[in-house]
Formats: sequence, structure tokens, C-alpha cells
Amino acid sequence: MPDKKFKTRLEIAKNKIADKNYENSGNKSSVLGMAFKMSTEFVAAVAVGTIIGFIFDNWFGTKPWLILIFFLVGVVAGILNVIRTAKNMQVK
Repeated sequence: MPDKKFKTRLEIAKNKIADKNYENSGNKSSVLGMAFKMSTEFVAAVAVGTIIGFIFDNWFGTKPWLILIFFLVGVVAGILNVIRTAKNMQVK
């Protein structure tokens, strides 16, 4: 009798492990996609901030100050985007 209980519990444990492995098999591509999304958001925010700073510097003739200011604003915005995306990933 104890042997049957052990075999039953062993089968249940094997099935749970197989189910978890099946669920995680498709997860690798979504993790890579989220990492790509986060890096793209960061780079885009920095690039947009730098371009806006460059345009304003040419317009007002204040090179390189507005480029630096908007570059830093872009970095902060990119970091905030990455943090927001990471928080949304934890909720799901």
C-alpha cells in the first residue's frame, strides 16, 4: 500500500514538472521581445531628446547647452520608460 501512494505522488510531481516546462517553453521569446522593447524605448527617448536639443540650439544659437540639457532629459525619460515597463511586466 505505501508503495502505491509513493508511485501516485511521484506521478503527480512528474506531471507538475512537465506542465511547468511546457508553460516556460514559449516564454523565452517573449522575454527577449520585452528586453528589445525596453532597450528600444530607452534609445528612442535619448535620440529624440538629443535631436530636439540640436534643433533648439541651431535655432537659438546656444550650442552645446540645449543639446546637453535635452540629452539628459532624454536619458531620464528613457529610464522612467524602462522602469514603467518593468513594473507592468511584474503585474502580468
